[in-house]
Amino acid sequence: MRLSGASGYLRALILASLAVVAGCAGQQHDLLPAKEVAAPAASVARDHHIYIATTRAKAKDPREVFSGQRSRKTAYAMVDVSVPANHKPGRIERPTGAIADPGKYFTVEKISGYRDGEAFSNTLSTDIKAHGGNALVFIHGYNTHFDDAVYRITQIVQDSGYKGAPVLFTWASAGKTVDYVYDTNSATVARDALEETLRLVAKSGAKRIDIVAHSLGNWVTMEALRQLAITKDKDLSGKLGDVVLASPDLDIDVFKSQMERYGKPKHPFIVLISRKDQALDISSWIAGDKPRLGDYLDAKDIVNYGAIVVDLSKVESGDELDHTTFADNPDVIKLLGKGLNEEDARALGKSSDVTSRVNRFARGLSQSMTSAADIVITTPLEVLTLGAGGR
Repeated sequence: MRLSGASGYLRALILASLAVVAGCAGQQHDLLPAKEVAAPAASVARDHHIYIATTRAKAKDPREVFSGQRSRKTAYAMVDVSVPANHKPGRIERPTGAIADPGKYFTVEKISGYRDGEAFSNTLSTDIKAHGGNALVFIHGYNTHFDDAVYRITQIVQDSGYKGAPVLFTWASAGKTVDYVYDTNSATVARDALEETLRLVAKSGAKRIDIVAHSLGNWVTMEALRQLAITKDKDLSGKLGDVVLASPDLDIDVFKSQMERYGKPKHPFIVLISRKDQALDISSWIAGDKPRLGDYLDAKDIVNYGAIVVDLSKVESGDELDHTTFADNPDVIKLLGKGLNEEDARALGKSSDVTSRVNRFARGLSQSMTSAADIVITTPLEVLTLGAGGR
């Protein structure tokens, strides 16, 4: 679906339809259940410790924990989330009422708050050390409540098999389809806090810090990375691992200007795009029909700025807007985890290393894809087309 040239009435109708879809997705956004049903240990697949840094204000309802309002001070917490044994990769089995059943749904067992960044860092450092010195920082996108963000990073870690310590950076999204401008401003407000969070994770003993950003979260991520470059610490003293920009809701010219200030990465950023992403189509229309990075047609142009482009246009997504393919498609999220878990992921300074790693990715993809879709990977040296039938 392309909106260029559509009438004002049609565009308004589409926006209204999206608002209805978002509203029907569920009105309850309590993270902490009012009551939890006892479940046999065998019915729970795994428990995850999710570390949280947020620019959200505390919610009036303690079960919601954090709201969509902004706070001028970063808050820190840790959430224990269990995943049921019946979980299907790519999905988030959410509780439908106030009573949680860990044997059927993602369930928050408890949440712990920290008085400041130092106390948070002390706990995080222990977990990072236990996970081999690796940490993953996830930054969510537009229209995301606090509970949505917690469940999403849990699902990403579970389905990808990521081995490091997961850190959620959650900015003050209002969680409403009609509040796109508010969310954009909230993301901008959060860029300093994200920069500080990345430094805090590095200070907590991480040897490698991977970043996965989704949608509008790419704006705050690129701004924080740009700020790191201005301070002459663009790769966090050599600790920055992979930077994955998934469905980036980012003006293509803004991205180019950010990359020009950041400079060529020591190893390429990974940009996941899709030409059928309807959410980005709407965003492009709001921005005056300017292309977004996530559905930009010229992959070779993006590569010139220090990126590997992975085109997921033909891959099936779990959402109607084709905006969360990176996490909802079981094959893609599994392969993302495989890449993040690679021990030599930081050794991508040379073109030969890029080609070698992409070739390994290609072999894994052709062996594991369950759909007949093609994935097109554009690197500085070549273009690969992959699918269930191989290269």
